[in-house]
Amino acid sequence: MISGVTMKINMDNYIINALREDITSEDVTTNAIMPEERCGRAELICKQDGIICGLSVFERVFKLLDENSVFEAYKKDGDFVKNGELIGVIKGDIKALLSGERTALNYLQRMSGIATFTRELADELKGKKTKLLDTRKTTPNMRPFEKYAVKVGGGTNHRYNLSDGILIKDNHIGAAGSITKAVQLARDYAPFVRKVEVEVETLEQLDEALSAGADIIMLDNMDNDTMKEAVRRVAGKAETECSGNVTKERLAEIAEIGVDYVSAGALTHSAPIMDISLKNLRPE
Repeated sequence: MISGVTMKINMDNYIINALREDITSEDVTTNAIMPEERCGRAELICKQDGIICGLSVFERVFKLLDENSVFEAYKKDGDFVKNGELIGVIKGDIKALLSGERTALNYLQRMSGIATFTRELADELKGKKTKLLDTRKTTPNMRPFEKYAVKVGGGTNHRYNLSDGILIKDNHIGAAGSITKAVQLARDYAPFVRKVEVEVETLEQLDEALSAGADIIMLDNMDNDTMKEAVRRVAGKAETECSGNVTKERLAEIAEIGVDYVSAGALTHSAPIMDISLKNLRPE
């Protein structure tokens, strides 16, 4: 699972690449109107209600451009913010504030949008044993930020990447020849400390996965009645995860069925950004 510490020690390379994408040689507009260094300040203002997330990333963008910049935050990640609320003030070289504005906001808006959307879905599972998971359906080069945002919003991280866990899906089964063979090969290859998860689409596949000794069974795109029968057959012999066609409206009924986890790619691939602006820049 991604943590705040993990994200902090890995984020500089990602941010630097994002800045390089936006500034290939120079910020020609800023250099034209601001030829010399001059201190300034700008206000970070929320323009809609939601969960703020990514303040340390926002701050780091400016630190990489101006090590003397200072961000005074009035909120912390996970806080609920309201439309029109002042989130913080960034101070530093005006050239850095202008050049870093879009990159910093891109991170903050995206991460806050994911945290806000995740909170909405997680609230549907309050009081239930079912945990909300994300997936690997993340924006390229944004995974640590997006998975961190899911956690801030109240969700739980699934495996971080392909090196992080064994998940045998339909094409793996096709390559191996059967569920039984795929699980056997995974057991023979992987360290004993790793769990083996198998994706199944039918009750027949479920029975085979149980017989093969799968630790976790992903119930993929099953209707509610089939899922109920699947949970009954598992009967605690493995953990269960519901995946596919997961919407906010379905979460409560999925939880009532009794699965241990429900994964939703929409947390990262379909969350709208949160509207946040950097305004009122002025020299000091």
